[in-house]
Amino acid sequence: MKYFTIAACSLVLLACSEKEAVEVDVIESAPAEVSVETEAPDNQTLLGNVLAAQSDEAKARYEFRHPQETLTFFGVEPGMKVLEVLPGEGWYSKILASYLGSDGALIGADYSLDMWPNFSFVNDEFIEGRKQWPAKWTANVETWGGGAGADAQAHTLADLPTELDGTLDTVLFIRALHNLSRFETEGQYLTQALGRANTLLKEGGFVGVVQHQASEEKDDAWADGSRGYLKKSFVVNAFAAAGFELVDEAEFNQNPKDVPGDDDIVWRLPPTYFTSGDNEEMKQQYAAIGESNRMTLLFRKTN
Repeated sequence: MKYFTIAACSLVLLACSEKEAVEVDVIESAPAEVSVETEAPDNQTLLGNVLAAQSDEAKARYEFRHPQETLTFFGVEPGMKVLEVLPGEGWYSKILASYLGSDGALIGADYSLDMWPNFSFVNDEFIEGRKQWPAKWTANVETWGGGAGADAQAHTLADLPTELDGTLDTVLFIRALHNLSRFETEGQYLTQALGRANTLLKEGGFVGVVQHQASEEKDDAWADGSRGYLKKSFVVNAFAAAGFELVDEAEFNQNPKDVPGDDDIVWRLPPTYFTSGDNEEMKQQYAAIGESNRMTLLFRKTN
């Protein structure tokens, strides 16, 4: 035990004479160890960080595509095994590759090779490019994941391996249903895609759909997918026939400004501006509308 002397001061003089001193016991002790537990970020924070790391070009679409709300609504979480149908240039793939993390898996599925010739622009060179797509996309996902991303593989809807059956948590059809519907009579592509999704999913697994939405007032022929739009009633019925039930729907991807006329296609709108050409005035009109009006539906596998 150590002691120290407090010199007399004005306050002490009130109780002690100048010749007295006060001895105070000071107990030596080791500095307290402060334990700081660092909590892992929650999923919303993780997803927010991934979205913040995307390119400025990708971020420009957030106001229309609402990726944080959409993936949260679909219940997508790190560590899941997710199939993304028609990933395209990878707008969502770049997000999912990082967000699913090293414990997760991201599988890409392109259209069946025999479906592509139904498009007027497709030639032999294009088909060869589609044959190379699985290897290219898989390599890209590994890059997008930054070394700690999801395990990746890619196939067409026609050759998804049977060892994946019953293993997936979620299947995503993000703006991918209209052409499957459009060419249904040529090869039952929509029926096969939804049926395959069912067999790939675990019991009670989910399908998330974001799709350009046509008014229920539109003629069925107009809303067959050839213009990019489908009716919600059509989508719900197609999934019901494939063994799914609609469990929820969200409004955050809706855009009431998108009211297509009888001659309009969805690709007139940003970011494609397919029908504008060099007409800047027309492009600005479509820019003011924004991206398409979209249904956002969540289905669950029932049988």
